[in-house]
Amino acid sequence: MKKMKIMMSMAVIVFSSFTIQAQSEYKIASKINVEGDGGWDYISVDQANNRLFVSHSKVAQAIDIKTGKLAGTIPDTKGIHGIAMAYDLNKGFTSNGRDTTVTVFNLKTLEVITKIKVSGLNPDAILYDPFSQKVFTFNGRSSNATVIDAKENKVVATIALEGKPEFPVTDGKGKIFVNIEDKSLVSVINTTTFKVEKSWPLAPGEEPSGLAFDEQTHRLFSVCGNKLMVITDSETGKIVASLPIGDRCDGVAFDPANKRAYSSNGEGSITVVQEVNADSFKVLETIKTQAGARTITLDKSTHHLYLPTAEFESAPGANGRPAVKPNSFMILDIETLK
Repeated sequence: MKKMKIMMSMAVIVFSSFTIQAQSEYKIASKINVEGDGGWDYISVDQANNRLFVSHSKVAQAIDIKTGKLAGTIPDTKGIHGIAMAYDLNKGFTSNGRDTTVTVFNLKTLEVITKIKVSGLNPDAILYDPFSQKVFTFNGRSSNATVIDAKENKVVATIALEGKPEFPVTDGKGKIFVNIEDKSLVSVINTTTFKVEKSWPLAPGEEPSGLAFDEQTHRLFSVCGNKLMVITDSETGKIVASLPIGDRCDGVAFDPANKRAYSSNGEGSITVVQEVNADSFKVLETIKTQAGARTITLDKSTHHLYLPTAEFESAPGANGRPAVKPNSFMILDIETLK
């Protein structure tokens, strides 16, 4: 009996240890309700003004992070996809897919400054490169990128790409990397010459969308439609690792302090990938979120993650997909517990 008690005690200890290890390091801290209906795409953190910029149907909404309240709206951004910020110029830029324009606005007051016609079709992802002080829009239907002088608010170049561009990142030193979805490539753009210098295959990854970057280790994180995260050396193009992620991914964020990459999967999950070192990576855990939460941003000061989504009807809509319930748009605020 004494031996059995000892064995039972050991079993309890082992089970308790397993339970502790299995506990998530993250939780949904809140769900920020945002007025209005319609679709959504990218979300961005404005670190300087403590706001979230959310693309939402025909407007960009600025949400105060501390209160969760609407701080302002950038109107008439038809088919908005993304929001880029130039802190050195106190300007924000939205990519408006349906009328092929970029809206320029004052970052502090949110007042619209001007609208710029883009030299391509369906400007989707958008990026401000502080090295060149240029804004780059990546135009999905014309397989090119428009370059805008952020000081002068005018188009200065158009860059032909090998296929449909998705998300870009900058190294801040004269290079931009962008995923080419239909060719399963990552292309390297020189921000001085406005030329594509090279393109690297992402196989075994297919149809890459979201892209993140670790500046310190020179690692690119591409999330792909075949449920893989492909990690590439940004200096050589060599694939360092590929790891499994969830289904219907569209975005990825990287936390440089915790050395973690977060793949936002539209199935309703986040895959957390830990960078052990520059050549070693592992899936740390899968966070349960909510269906439709496919894009993501990170607040580097608090390590909170933010994902836009909504609630869906059980029956499919006219396009065969579940319809969004009215007035159900929200932002998931995910907190790091450790």
